[in-house]
Amino acid sequence: MTTLIYDGSFDGLFTAVFEVFEYHYKDVEITGREKFFQENIFAEIHEVITQTGKSDRVLKKLEQHIGKQGIHQLLKVFLSDDPESEILILSAVKQSIQHPGENILENFADPDILKISKICKSVDRERHRMTAFVRFEKMKDGIFFAKIDPDFNVLPLIRKHFKDRYQDQKWMIYDLRRNYGILYDLENCDFFYPEEKPDFNQYQQKFHDEEKNYQTLWQRYFTKTNIVERKNLKLHIQHVPKRYWKYLTEKY
Repeated sequence: MTTLIYDGSFDGLFTAVFEVFEYHYKDVEITGREKFFQENIFAEIHEVITQTGKSDRVLKKLEQHIGKQGIHQLLKVFLSDDPESEILILSAVKQSIQHPGENILENFADPDILKISKICKSVDRERHRMTAFVRFEKMKDGIFFAKIDPDFNVLPLIRKHFKDRYQDQKWMIYDLRRNYGILYDLENCDFFYPEEKPDFNQYQQKFHDEEKNYQTLWQRYFTKTNIVERKNLKLHIQHVPKRYWKYLTEKY
């Protein structure tokens, strides 16, 4: 068994995939450096140095067989944080090489391809819910800030949605679980990676006065318009699962 250890990036993963074929590895696994734990003391360790030239070659070749949409599906698998994501992507690349001329991602009879399809549906569902349930709060410095804690690493998938929708205000979305975020400053929309997790103690004390007034008004409106006799909690939870309530002003 040979274990390829990469830096956890998308380009790093496809550099590793390139080197699987470059060095003719057969019995192989790929894992991110942060997730690596050597269980088999006899395994050969191969350190992968990310090279965009190698990853681009794999992706361009792969695109010829599965198209840009197929590449996007593999990106979703990569962002899913599934423990088998690397081996599933490697399996898809191998099958693409073995069956040129056909989109192997449509072969649901294969268990790896079927799992890729299921992961993509789950990631898409989470992406959609993040665009629906994210709530921005205006801070004292004028930036609109939102905290999220998604099951999957969907920030790269929702960046364009928020950039297109909120072009006239500065905003920031921060992933609590993965400790990184997106910052839009009216010109650029970039990822940022703080060295330490932000301190959210006394978070509401950092609200702009307008935000405090808005939340009070919204909560009063929600209370007044809520018809107790017609309340259907089961249906409500079906449309807005409880784990998303922490994002909603009316649930505070």
